[in-house]
Amino acid sequence: MPETKPKRDRRDRYDRIYLKDLDAMHHILPMFIPKRCDNEVVASEIIDIEAITKYIEEKNSHNPVFKYTWFHVISAAIAKVLVLRPKMNWFISGPRMYANRDVKLSFIVKRTFEDSSEEAVAKVKIEPQAGSPVEQIHDYVEKFVTKVRKEKEREKTTDTMYFLKKVPLFLLRLFFWSIRKLEMWGRYPKSLAEQDPCYSSVFITNLGSIHLNADYHHLYEGGTMSMFVVIGTRKMRPIFNPDGTYEMHDTIKLSLTIDERIADGYYFGNSLKLLRKLLQNPELLDSDVQTPVETD
Repeated sequence: MPETKPKRDRRDRYDRIYLKDLDAMHHILPMFIPKRCDNEVVASEIIDIEAITKYIEEKNSHNPVFKYTWFHVISAAIAKVLVLRPKMNWFISGPRMYANRDVKLSFIVKRTFEDSSEEAVAKVKIEPQAGSPVEQIHDYVEKFVTKVRKEKEREKTTDTMYFLKKVPLFLLRLFFWSIRKLEMWGRYPKSLAEQDPCYSSVFITNLGSIHLNADYHHLYEGGTMSMFVVIGTRKMRPIFNPDGTYEMHDTIKLSLTIDERIADGYYFGNSLKLLRKLLQNPELLDSDVQTPVETD
């Protein structure tokens, strides 16, 4: 079951909840090792996607205009983990630890698969009681891709960056120095945070879609993310049986970079166990993200 959210505190912000009842270690760690990038741990998982393949084949057998992909399923599974394992949605800003109020996933959409093509930044908020996270993500991506690829429109984040590009360099440096200070004090402008992909729960990059082998991506110091997920290339790999024999299965590699200060290794391990369970049984994603899942 999801853990109970902390009570409101005067240090809460519109997008975050201040965590005041921490144990001594987690209270001290943000000051002892203050930088997020100095606290990275990386966990890699080889995921057998044969169950996911059957699941999306069934979805696509109804001939949707916009096809379902394993990116939708993997993203939905991560969203459910963030809800059922809420410490994975915690983050540290300055000397304090917070919980994100919502589950938001950020990712990049390439307008066209060309070297000169621009990238568009997407950010989807998962509604806890709005049904299947797979459907929520699929529908959001369909609308977003239609907007930036077919209608050739820029989303707000890209528009803002083009506006900042016109600002003189010395003013731009002053601007970013100022907002970094505002972030530390919990006063980062809401209008910017709503566009900023770093103000999410997790960033997911699908490098397998561009046939790039990479197992790691660093965390960002700014923002509200304590996790970055890399989806690797799809390939046949050996899956070993208990007796030592093996079979070749269709797989992908997931790599998760996590800020180790937000929880302990046991909590991370159980969160990965839940992620494996969801990806091996994607039908569990047909219910809303708050529906409990047993992993034993």
